[in-house]
Amino acid sequence: MKRGLLLFAHGARDPRWALPFEDVAARVRRADASVAVELSFLEFMTPGLVDAGHALATQGCTRVEVVPLFLGAGGHVRKDLPALLETLKSAHPQVQWLLRPGRRGRRSRRGDGGCLAATCRHALNSARWNNPPDQQIARK
Repeated sequence: MKRGLLLFAHGARDPRWALPFEDVAARVRRADASVAVELSFLEFMTPGLVDAGHALATQGCTRVEVVPLFLGAGGHVRKDLPALLETLKSAHPQVQWLLRPGRRGRRSRRGDGGCLAATCRHALNSARWNNPPDQQIARK
């Protein structure tokens, strides 16, 4: 079974906006070369989710984890993404498409605590404060 990881971000008109997401995809590829990784966008940028999913299926992936790169699970994650996944499921029924928006595969209203803690550390570092103790910004 070949595994794939389909990362899903919002997209923007400014191409520089994609740079951190491209960095995430590159880091994941380096961390586990056995997993095929594709980065996709909802709008303004390419590839879209369906095209990136087609690419993973073409590479022979039979199990694809779909991970939204959003801080919260708003309408794009709760409504748009499942509709796009239905298109992929219909086009590639041999592939198991697994949506992983929250911890342990469950949707979370607060997002992933690890991501939020890292964002808090980044915000504090950007403000030139010392790194706060982890317990102050730990996951809830």
